[in-house]
Amino acid sequence: MSDEQRATAAFFGMSVLAGGNAVAIRFSNRELDPLWGAGLRFALAAALLAAVVVILRLRLPRGAALAGALLYGTLGIGGAFALAYYGLVHIHAGLGQTLLAIVPLATLFLAVLQRQERLRLAALVGGVLALAGIAVMSQATLDEDVPALSLAAVLAAAFCFAEAAILVRRFPPVNPVVMNAVGMATGALLLLGGALLAGEAFELPRRGETWFAIGYLVPVGSVLVFVLYLVVLRYWEASRAAYEFVLIPVFTLALSIWLDDEPLTLGLLLGGPLVVLGVYIGALRRAAST
Repeated sequence: MSDEQRATAAFFGMSVLAGGNAVAIRFSNRELDPLWGAGLRFALAAALLAAVVVILRLRLPRGAALAGALLYGTLGIGGAFALAYYGLVHIHAGLGQTLLAIVPLATLFLAVLQRQERLRLAALVGGVLALAGIAVMSQATLDEDVPALSLAAVLAAAFCFAEAAILVRRFPPVNPVVMNAVGMATGALLLLGGALLAGEAFELPRRGETWFAIGYLVPVGSVLVFVLYLVVLRYWEASRAAYEFVLIPVFTLALSIWLDDEPLTLGLLLGGPLVVLGVYIGALRRAAST
């Protein structure tokens, strides 16, 4: 199997599996405080990955490689998921995941600013369409009394995801399992520290649906999805690897409508496709032509 085939298989695998993450987070947020729920998730995932590292006798990173893993955990897990969990307290999973569809364009723009990639006209056109779609969806959700701060938190999480992907490619490569073990441990410490400062309750779940959500988020939504993501980043540019955020909303919306009673509003029907179309023109179409 070629490197391109490995990356493509990992890309589609993580996109499908990650579709359930936002729905599971919504169920977790119903019982657990958001930062505590996120911290618990990644602490368990880090422990699972640490066990794999020990069993397989994988080497821990040092120097610049260790710095990259720590930054990845700080921004891509600690920062991004603190914002995402906060936003998903009041935002349905389908809308939240659709907003995250701007990650490829955000990644491209940030990569251009940091001279890691080149900017093309298609990206600008796609950016305008994506922003228009976000405006349509935001107006629809605000009519349903969804706090604007929650929307802003999800969008800020998108930029954290984008910058984390760019940072990973700036540092020496690290085994994906080791990278996530270090990164998730770092992110978990930050999230738990934030939960402590915010005065959140450190309580274990009592509801079966919450345990089911954590049971999905830890081994599948964290360990497997994040390892596959780093496999893709090893072979693809950061903005290309971020295309997963275009496919994930399709699976998330279907699950959220089924499991979480998410309403299929006119705003989602009109704004969601605009976001996806903008990302396709600005990112997917560009990659397909190169």
